[in-house]
Amino acid sequence: MKLGAYTACLHDKPLEEALGILRDLGLDSVEINAGGFIGTPHLPVQDLLASAEAREEYLATFDRFGIELTALNCNGNPLHPDPEVTHGEDLKRTLRLAGLLGIETVITMSGLPATEAGGTRPSWTVIPWDSVYKETLDYQWDEVAVPFWREIQQLAAENGVKVAIEMHPHNLVFNPATLRRLAERTTPEDGENRIGAEMDPSHLFWQHIDPVRAVEDLQDLVFFAAAKDTLIHQTAAVNGVLDDRFEWIPAEEGPVGLGGRYTVTRWPAVPGWSFVAVGRGHDVDFWSRFLTALKRHTPVTAVNIEHEDASFGQVEGLEFAARNLLAAAKLSNGSPC
Repeated sequence: MKLGAYTACLHDKPLEEALGILRDLGLDSVEINAGGFIGTPHLPVQDLLASAEAREEYLATFDRFGIELTALNCNGNPLHPDPEVTHGEDLKRTLRLAGLLGIETVITMSGLPATEAGGTRPSWTVIPWDSVYKETLDYQWDEVAVPFWREIQQLAAENGVKVAIEMHPHNLVFNPATLRRLAERTTPEDGENRIGAEMDPSHLFWQHIDPVRAVEDLQDLVFFAAAKDTLIHQTAAVNGVLDDRFEWIPAEEGPVGLGGRYTVTRWPAVPGWSFVAVGRGHDVDFWSRFLTALKRHTPVTAVNIEHEDASFGQVEGLEFAARNLLAAAKLSNGSPC
């Protein structure tokens, strides 16, 4: 199993410098951003779409560092109802580019529509105890998500690609049950399912989902995996893990754009939980069991670190995560698979 990293945390560095950092950390897999929420400084999208020679030269860059390009990432909201947000078109373009590059996996999110036709703001409903919320979910799934993802199934098949969905809250797919629902409702009757999970434990931990049991449940519906940890803080004992105390970031501070006119907001000073580097929320033993479960139950061949721990610098956080992930891999190699 290859171990690597997603280079979004190194977007201020040229691609070759980023690859050198990963190589020096002992990693041999890399994931590059292709659209969605953030930019594509490590992927000259239009050049690669237009030129076979450019694609050959681009892939040779990874070979020089002994690192395999295992996935393209297009995380965003492909079902966003505001036409200013073009993440859905980004995803379609990414599938075509992955096919041209010979990359088997595209990572994305399932997306979130408005509550009804004509709305422009996504709305997340997860406990439809009142029929108005059930009506909302039925509209979001039946009228928006299923038709879109049937089109993605076809496009993925045409390009020889699989789509690995990050089970992320504020999306229709946020746990194994919703992932399975999307796959089952969009798989062509006469074709192969090409929608599965990118198993990222960090988004499962704070929902009180055991990632190992989630792997065991989904099995061959797990197409890819990420290595990112979550730390549950003591404040969750009082306010739980659902928190709306986010604040606006002033325009003069340059908040990060998320597509259209939308931007990132500021996290609470003391949240109920935080994304942290591998090993800060759960020890090497957990990560060893996680890797063992992937090897035993899924077709996953690569696991990439996603560094979002604000307590570390860019390279420092990658180094910490890589050290723990490599130790977990060494431990898991002694387990029966």
